[in-house]
Amino acid sequence: MDEWPAGTATGDLPSLGEIETRVFQWVTERGYLVCHEATAALGISPQRLDYAVTVLRRLHLLRPLPTAAAGELRLIAVAPDRAAASLLAPTEAELRRQLAEAERVRAEISLLAPLFEARCGERVTAPLVEIRDLDAVIDVIDRLTESCRAEVLTCQPGGPRAPHLLNQAFERDLAMIRRGVRMHTLYQHTSRRHQPTQEYVRRITEAGAEVRTLTALFGRMLAFDRTTVIIPHSDEYDGAVVIRDPSTVAYLCSVFDHSWTLGDPYTPSPRGDTSMDEIKQAILRLLAEGMKDEMIARRLGMSLRTCRKHIAESMETLGASSRFQAGYLARARITA
Repeated sequence: MDEWPAGTATGDLPSLGEIETRVFQWVTERGYLVCHEATAALGISPQRLDYAVTVLRRLHLLRPLPTAAAGELRLIAVAPDRAAASLLAPTEAELRRQLAEAERVRAEISLLAPLFEARCGERVTAPLVEIRDLDAVIDVIDRLTESCRAEVLTCQPGGPRAPHLLNQAFERDLAMIRRGVRMHTLYQHTSRRHQPTQEYVRRITEAGAEVRTLTALFGRMLAFDRTTVIIPHSDEYDGAVVIRDPSTVAYLCSVFDHSWTLGDPYTPSPRGDTSMDEIKQAILRLLAEGMKDEMIARRLGMSLRTCRKHIAESMETLGASSRFQAGYLARARITA
């Protein structure tokens, strides 16, 4: 008979040993657990089998068979991935909550650094803070918005924004403008044909903001009083990076200023709008570079369907029968 294994501490999840693995395999092959058959087949004592079953049940790898007769307990095996999901879901949820709370507290505390810096007469602000949780990102943006006093710069690539996001942005932006904050916003040309964006821009410019558009933008960015910049996190879709290093902030703001001077004042796009010609020229240029449809659409802030429609129109205009030929003809036109 096998020796009884060392127990685990109360409250800890037990570990799988060789006997537990053999019992699980036997139940999987047999269909359900029959104790006397298992002890005989596996060569273990009833007490050792009871312990193995306890371990497997605590790990959610065995569960009672719902159709067993009254008073009869039959255990069947559970798929390991389902067992792990059932067992660890509460723990993972708690870890995510704790991580979000840690990011929130870190972001809040970091906002106090300028106060300490002013008192001590030296710069101790962390030049870069990573935030990986969306709620913490929103909280930081809200706090920076409330503390902004002079100027906010926003660069919003990706084409039209969702109406509910525009409504949220309007209330927040209007509060800043009423405090005397100057607001400069960059969108892509494709946003000119989006009715909710047209309405947002109309309302916010009437309040005093300025909005311009370009065919393509350098990236998403929020800059507050030219002292703090928020950019997307490279690894976390919902995350962000808060930058306070003066040299980096100054550089990013200068990139914004350069794009701002090249932008056109936002107006709803009428028929014959020259911005559409710029979009089509940009599509031809990216097509000539061999860029795929999905990447072109993402770069210019339009849907894939709209992008492919423009590509088809451009191919017809060029007299091209294939994307390869269109790219060649477009390249020849650009270099001519």
